Formats: sequence, C-alpha cells, structure tokens
Amino acid sequence: MPAGLGEPVFDKLDGELARLTGIGAVKGVEIGAGFSVKNMTGYESNDRMKAENGKVVFDSNNAGGITGGLSTGQDIIVRLAVKPTPTIDKKQYTIDKYSLEPKELSAITRRDPTITNRIWPVAENKAAIIILDLLVAHLGYQKLRETVTG
Repeated sequence: MPAGLGEPVFDKLDGELARLTGIGAVKGVEIGAGFSVKNMTGYESNDRMKAENGKVVFDSNNAGGITGGLSTGQDIIVRLAVKPTPTIDKKQYTIDKYSLEPKELSAITRRDPTITNRIWPVAENKAAIIILDLLVAHLGYQKLRETVTG
C-alpha cells in the first residue's frame, strides 16, 4: 500500500472504508485500534515514526495504516461488527403490525447462523474495490503532478 492514498478532507480512506456498513448485517467498522483508543492517552495511541535504512517505519499501527484520511504505507487494519442472524429457532415476542397486539413469532423460514462467515468475502472485495478506486485516483494525481512540474 503506498503512502498518501486517500484524501485529507472529503474522500478520506478511513471514511470510504466506513462504507462497509452498507453490507447487510454490518453494524460497525473499526480502523486500527478503533474504539480501544478511548482507553489510551495521545502518547499511547500515537504511531511514532523513525527512519531505518532510508525508509520510514512505525513503532506501532494503532491508526490502522491511516492517518488524517491518508494511508501511511503500513498495513491497513479494518474490523467489522456483524449482527447475528435475527431469525432463530426460538420463539420471540413482537406485535401484530395491524392490531398492535402482542404476538409470538416462530420462524418458519430458513435460519442461516453462518451469515457472519459469508460476509467476509463480500467485505474483503468491497474494501478492495474502495482501495482500488482511491489507488487509481492517487496514480492519476501523481501523473498529473509529474506533467505539471515537468
């Protein structure tokens, strides 16, 4: 992953990856250390940089390879929260949508407890498309810069 993929304001790489919530049953997207940063200080969550053999390296990857909407060149780390299948083999209580009276609901359709396992290939491919989109834009910007600067 090249450093600089994404945009600092409108098409942030992490913001674009948050579009993974558009996949059915996905309820949350976490980048890097995600929600655990709430328990860290700024010093602890910072991914300190240093130079080794003429290359920038980081001591950690709490930002998940994305800082300020741009890729850092590190691995991009994305985790999803997927809700469980609501149609289960257990009676549930709801209301009749017309009378608003309490009703017992019993599933008579197929129950698919493996939905979370089936989401991963979809999510990986959607993430790859998002990254490819931003990579094409990044390469276009680099070519434009070369053309303008000579």
